[in-house]
Amino acid sequence: MAIRERMSGNEAVAHAIKQINPDVMAAFPITPSTEIPQMVSTFIANGDIDTEFIPVESEHSSMSATMGACAAGARAITATSSCGLAYMWEVLYVAASDRLPIVMAVVNRALTGPININCDHSDSMGARDAGWIQIYAENNQEAYDNYIQAFRIAEHPDVKLPFMACQDGFITSHAVENISLIETEKVKEFVGSYEPENFLLNADMPMAVGPYANSPFYMETKMNQRIAMKNAKKVILEVAEEFEKISGRKYGLFEEYRMDDAEYVIVIMGSAAGTTKEAVDELREQGIKAGMIKVRVFRPFPGAELAAALENAKGIAIMDRAESFSGCGGPLGSELKAALYDAKNESTTVNYFYGLAGRDYTVETACGIYQNLIDYVSGKQEAEQFKYIGLRK
Repeated sequence: MAIRERMSGNEAVAHAIKQINPDVMAAFPITPSTEIPQMVSTFIANGDIDTEFIPVESEHSSMSATMGACAAGARAITATSSCGLAYMWEVLYVAASDRLPIVMAVVNRALTGPININCDHSDSMGARDAGWIQIYAENNQEAYDNYIQAFRIAEHPDVKLPFMACQDGFITSHAVENISLIETEKVKEFVGSYEPENFLLNADMPMAVGPYANSPFYMETKMNQRIAMKNAKKVILEVAEEFEKISGRKYGLFEEYRMDDAEYVIVIMGSAAGTTKEAVDELREQGIKAGMIKVRVFRPFPGAELAAALENAKGIAIMDRAESFSGCGGPLGSELKAALYDAKNESTTVNYFYGLAGRDYTVETACGIYQNLIDYVSGKQEAEQFKYIGLRK
């Protein structure tokens, strides 16, 4: 029986942690993810769970402690945002190369320069090549559901990779919505216990974690990580199928919204997908064949699958909430355009930047983007790449 509750995205993730009762949480506070370890530490203090909480002096130490706990054989977690994630940079790569299935809640926030505490995806996108699985939530329900699924995916024997469960700072992390919770016993049964095959505290099998690897070995390590990331795509879908049985909620690599006959499509990630759906509905009432694809899984990137879903689109707008300064588009735009090229898709495709550091993205904004696509496809206007949407004049 589903339990209806009103929760913020941070509360939803903290509640999932309470239900799972992991072995260790190390964390250092940073807005807007601070509430997650704060709530978990309260659960521990109240005797609701027996997780070992490690207060540390920085995010670098937070990831180091989490990595050490996981290597020792514990189910270990942490949470962070923005500059906190950037401060972990060095250790993110170590955790991935050591194949440690850490689960980290990332509450997306703009990276400093200039200082800003609002949402964009520059923090997690900056870490996109560190070797971590990345899944993004549109709303509080998805933040809760994704977090529960994360452990089954990360700890799968064919994967064994760390996992970032991402949600948009303040937009989902602090806003309160009605969500459906799963009974704790069902969550525990679904997630199961963590039983690592190899771990440092196993006296019967002495081992080293994170040893020096010179030229004859380093590339093989990277290749094995690549194979694991490829395997993750299949595992994500298998876990989603099992999760649907206990929740009634269906998940995939991405979500298609009114795509059956769509000619003009926005591809987007995170909370702005809900706004885009409203725009699609408005335009459909006007007879415009608008559609949307919400990318849920960014790592591993579902390039071939997205290209197949977009094969009949006439115009495509790929929306990035992070700048990559390549001059050739943002992270999502660059990767999806490459996939479309490989699929020989000749649709009119543009890549835009939106919502940086919390800049408003409205239904009216989305409708304007669809109108751009219509004008580009009809030849009324020449396609303009890499526009900043909502830029002040």
